[in-house]
Amino acid sequence: MNLFFLSLGLLLGPFLFAQTLTFDEREANRAPEAIAVRFSEGIELDGQLNEIEWLSGAPAKDFWETFPSDTSHSTYPTEIYFGFDDANLYVAAICRTPGKQFIIPSLRRDYRAGGNDNITFVFNPFRDKTNAIVFGMNPYGVSREALIYNGGESSEDFREEWDNKWRGESFIGEDYWSCELVIPLASMRFPAGAAEWFFNSYRMDTQSNTRSTWHRIPQNQTIMSLAYMGSLKFEGGAPAAQGKNLAVIPYAGGGMRRDYQAGTPTDFDGDVGGDAKVGIGSGLNLDLTVNPDFSQVEVDEQVINTTRFEVFFPERRQFFLENADLFGSFGFERANPFFSRRIGVTRDTTTGEGLQNPIYFGARLSGKANDDWRIGLLNMQAAKNTDQGMPSFNYTVAATQRRIGARSNLGGIFVNKQNFSNFSDSTERNADFNRVAGLDFNLATRDNAWNGKTFVHRSFSQLAGGDDYTHGLNLEYRHRNWNVEYDHVYVGQEFNAEVGFVPRRGYFTSGVQAAHITYPKNPGVIQRGPTLEARVFSQPGDGLTDRNFSAGYQWRFANTSRFTTAGGYEYIFLFDDFDPSRTGATPLPGGRGYGYWRAGAEYESDGRKRLSTGLQTEVGEFFNGYGYSLSGNLQYRYQPFGSIDLRFSYQYIDLPSPYASKALFLIGPRIDFTFTKAIFLTTFLQYNDQIDNINVNARLQWRFAPVSDFFLVYTDNYDSLDFGVKNRSIVAKVTYWLNI
Repeated sequence: MNLFFLSLGLLLGPFLFAQTLTFDEREANRAPEAIAVRFSEGIELDGQLNEIEWLSGAPAKDFWETFPSDTSHSTYPTEIYFGFDDANLYVAAICRTPGKQFIIPSLRRDYRAGGNDNITFVFNPFRDKTNAIVFGMNPYGVSREALIYNGGESSEDFREEWDNKWRGESFIGEDYWSCELVIPLASMRFPAGAAEWFFNSYRMDTQSNTRSTWHRIPQNQTIMSLAYMGSLKFEGGAPAAQGKNLAVIPYAGGGMRRDYQAGTPTDFDGDVGGDAKVGIGSGLNLDLTVNPDFSQVEVDEQVINTTRFEVFFPERRQFFLENADLFGSFGFERANPFFSRRIGVTRDTTTGEGLQNPIYFGARLSGKANDDWRIGLLNMQAAKNTDQGMPSFNYTVAATQRRIGARSNLGGIFVNKQNFSNFSDSTERNADFNRVAGLDFNLATRDNAWNGKTFVHRSFSQLAGGDDYTHGLNLEYRHRNWNVEYDHVYVGQEFNAEVGFVPRRGYFTSGVQAAHITYPKNPGVIQRGPTLEARVFSQPGDGLTDRNFSAGYQWRFANTSRFTTAGGYEYIFLFDDFDPSRTGATPLPGGRGYGYWRAGAEYESDGRKRLSTGLQTEVGEFFNGYGYSLSGNLQYRYQPFGSIDLRFSYQYIDLPSPYASKALFLIGPRIDFTFTKAIFLTTFLQYNDQIDNINVNARLQWRFAPVSDFFLVYTDNYDSLDFGVKNRSIVAKVTYWLNI
């Protein structure tokens, strides 16, 4: 526990050392202001800003470039106008352009912003600069919505799977494109009576090859960083708190499945269920689900795993996504006390495919209690799974966060997994219960120069154990010319978070990463500089075990491409026998260490081109032999209807006899076709040589009404050795969003 308080002191230190800025930088970083005015009536939603009321407020304008430079205003202006009434928030934008040669990869909603023309609106109604609601449009009127967590520090904090009900249209003019949005206030959570929200916007313009933001964001920060927000003030009264705010989303579905390997007959089934969303006050939301079905969720992208530990697959189910950071961001990525995919998901050991374990019902209360407190309470009851040896578990998670200072917070979490059934033939480590409790302190300074976290968690179960806690610390410093990060984590041998993601126990690791960034005068190079990374592992009673060190150099070019090269040394001590090919070959003997040198490079091409690629390669020693790998993707865009993205991974392991010498190959072409802005077809083919599996997944979606869909999903798994069918299914499902 002393380690925790020492780490807390280290994290609080940066509050005493504010980064010194020059006078010009302070002026450029001054928060801009815009004014939303009350509309007497609604608008004609055509994307053209014909209503005179748009001009009554003060727009968000004078955007700053953040790429290729971050020291000047954008050459092609952007202006955003705001209005509101008792039911809706109205947003409109005019985006000046040098022409009409827009890049629009597809007509699919919820696109990613990079590599195409679009504008994104980021709302932070509670002014905490930690969580935000995102809406976006492109010149063809394709929309997206998302949530940003944890201040928007990395791409993992942006979750586009979130859906809600709103409308938008775009219009293409002579030297501009424009858009209008109508967002029901019932679709947003905001503090009652607040006449000011925080707001920012970022825009991608492929023709001028620029990215710009309303509030200036330095290049060493992410473009979606919530540390840099302007002010949106409401003139004529604050947006009205929504009284009755209830949405019901029923579904009906059915399908057929057959397991050919087990030789069982075709199983026909049908089901009904649904979700409900209840607004409680101005900041809380109660989500309810009965007999949920996630058959429409896209399959996981398979990987080749040559490590000793479990691979992380992100959550994709919409029910678990809203305020997901409140439950799932405790600890570190590989020492996480709560991972929602442990609820209602198992994994087929032969195909690698995620399988549903039925959930009877669930409820989640989450959101803002007031400006300083966030609260969350989740309860799910899962069915038993005799095939996997799982009883009918109940899962309960309680979490809270208290804001400290401008953007930091102190949080607590309690996770309980409880077996209320009499089913005892379980392969679970603890068949009766498993619990975890913990505290986290998250640091984020006002200018985002310092970020960090420290935590301590403890597990409780029916099995006695003393070393049942985990502790961690990370601290990152971001400067225009330096990014430096230190972290350490200790996971006790008896720490057991069965509803979390903790692939390794009984170790201590610490590491440092550093990058020096320069901005050369060469107009073709935006950034360049060296990188350094070092990490060590130790185990109680065994001393230093694993360690690695690497050094490299990275370039970022004006045409949006990137190139990185690095080399280094890695040492792994195997306590147990291990087959890195994971194919049943003769394993390497445990009880000894293996040290080896490796080098590699990574390249990402200009994403604006119709044909683009990303490549990663690594060569060198591997355990007591050699290893070579090449992976990446090749994407062709047939805009605006979609793209073909060929993803591949090849690894050759060359170890001396009698150990594995094997080529492992994974290829996964993904074909995305959008017939209209409402009908999408995605076909995903995956051949995985490591598990001898060919997976086919085709997913047709028709959005026939706002947030209401028809899905048809076909899945096949074949044995890649003889092309025999392992299992096959086809599922149809319809959902409808009904406001009551």
